[in-house]
Amino acid sequence: MKNSILFILHLPPPIHGASMVGKYIQESKLINSSFDCYYINLATAGDLSDIGQFSLKKILKYAFLLKQIVHLVKSVHPDLVYITPNARGKAFCKDFIVVQILKGLGCKVLAHYHNKGVANCQKKWLDDLLYKHFFKNLKVILLAEVLYRDIAKYVKKEDVYVCPNGIPELLKEEWRIRKNNKIPHLLFLSNLLVSKGVWTLLDACCILKEKGYTFVCHFVGGETVEIDAVQFADEVEKRGLNNIVIYAGRKIGEEKEDFFCQADIFVFPTYYYNECFPLVILEAMAHKLPIISTDEGGILDMVRDGVEGLICEKKNPVSLADCIAKLLDDVDLRATLGDAGYKKFYSEFTQQRFEHRITEILSQNLSLI
Repeated sequence: MKNSILFILHLPPPIHGASMVGKYIQESKLINSSFDCYYINLATAGDLSDIGQFSLKKILKYAFLLKQIVHLVKSVHPDLVYITPNARGKAFCKDFIVVQILKGLGCKVLAHYHNKGVANCQKKWLDDLLYKHFFKNLKVILLAEVLYRDIAKYVKKEDVYVCPNGIPELLKEEWRIRKNNKIPHLLFLSNLLVSKGVWTLLDACCILKEKGYTFVCHFVGGETVEIDAVQFADEVEKRGLNNIVIYAGRKIGEEKEDFFCQADIFVFPTYYYNECFPLVILEAMAHKLPIISTDEGGILDMVRDGVEGLICEKKNPVSLADCIAKLLDDVDLRATLGDAGYKKFYSEFTQQRFEHRITEILSQNLSLI
């Protein structure tokens, strides 16, 4: 008889890192053949703009979620409950209630973190009290070893597992020969958030233009309440980058793949507080692109400076421009870094590797019962 696992996780929509990993788990043949699996969608937001917003609809959806969890736990009696909680704010309070209910029902709980922020909130007495109760008797999965410092106050090292994200292998044979750029193409792919480094990259493009570099920079990603297409266009015009910077909007599927395949350099100067192990960097590695990013979250576990890419200082357009210039000047270096990134992706960060890692962690927790 197989052990039973209840997965309470984020599923798309909206599409973000945690929901995509949740989708990979739900659709995994390996996981579903290894255990008796049950799934509940933890998300209450309908789209990215709805995340963090308060509404009656979300309250009702949350109440139904709690009822669904209690009913399934009582009827199935799962051997293990896997959950993907939030680390801070209102979303943490919502997930705190879920975990306390699970513990009250006698469930063994395994928390898989796709975000961070505990260390930033733990000095507040109420947050500290809630974290102490939340993490009590809890096993935790992190995306990178460096992220342990975020929860070190509450969780013993022996109660932590490290499981990097993984994505499907993307590089099709016909995409290998598409690129034929006389002018180098830079690619930024993320929703338009200030903390993803949008303005930092625009300022870096200004510096490169003033130095006489020739390039095109594509921004691909959805509009947000912080930055919409009109505001972005205004900022591009202010900087005199109309013929250099192109906003393509949100792209999915093969349209998104086309941008990866046409790009020469992937640029992601994030300082987003929740950044842990961005899937978009794995996508770029899977397309053999040299990466320019920062040391935010677990990115250094993905991209080593001078090996798979270059690491710039956060919020520093001069540092970012220097990294881009280094790759614009050296075609061979771009190829070397891109090849190294692809090899690392293929050996460590494929969906298959992720599924085997997570299955092993689940099995280890079940063996402790």
